[in-house]
Amino acid sequence: MLILKSININNVSIFALSTTKYCFTMAEEQKNTPQKNKRELFMERLKTKYPDDNLDDEEVLYGRLGEDYDDAENQLAEYKKHEDELAGMFAADPRSAGYLNSWRKGADPAVELIRMFGDDVREALDDPDKQEALEEAHKEYLDKVSKSKELEDEYSKNLEVSLEELSKFQEDNNLTDEELDNVSEFIMTIITDGINGKITRDTMDMALKALNHDTDIAEASHEAEVRGKNAKITEKLRKTGDGMAAMGGQNGIPEKPKRRPSIFSDAEMAK
Repeated sequence: MLILKSININNVSIFALSTTKYCFTMAEEQKNTPQKNKRELFMERLKTKYPDDNLDDEEVLYGRLGEDYDDAENQLAEYKKHEDELAGMFAADPRSAGYLNSWRKGADPAVELIRMFGDDVREALDDPDKQEALEEAHKEYLDKVSKSKELEDEYSKNLEVSLEELSKFQEDNNLTDEELDNVSEFIMTIITDGINGKITRDTMDMALKALNHDTDIAEASHEAEVRGKNAKITEKLRKTGDGMAAMGGQNGIPEKPKRRPSIFSDAEMAK
């Protein structure tokens, strides 16, 4: 029995020692691994969010921080505005809060309307003075439903054409499915931002580049043409030796000046 007890104790001891050793090793590895400070972690987040920006430039860095701060402030102000509007509505008639909460939980809105407002709803429906307003509201509802159906049909038709254009665009530019998804996602981001009234600096820069693309290409082509002509002229002048076009001679080689005849040469020619 003593041996068995001793073995059990040893087993427990071995397990405890191995566990302790493992914990010590993990702690030692964490200690040896350099820990990033908060500034480094924050810069990593910014570089992930803005991979094309040179955040080592303080002007760019603080510009991005200012834009993010303004965006956060604007969103908070919008949320605060909506909260105040809801709070005002609930304060004016606390039953509206209960009605919306029941609706949120899946209750039938028509039933909950009667449950919360009771005879007020029936009286409003039967009130002769409100019939014109109710009829106008019902007309607006029907117009909205009709317009919604038209928009839905138009959306479906446009989507079909857009998908065909995307497929053709992928084929023309030899894009992978992932690359095409990135293009589509980027376009949808711009559309969503526009719906939400948000226009980023990146979107404006890209729009400006797109609008000036043809002009930039034409200017670059003209500059290349001018450089080509200048290079040919320079090469031609270099071959002449002094930068001036050669006059007379053959193959661009100037003729040697003729010597003036002397009296001796005249006598030699007279013989």
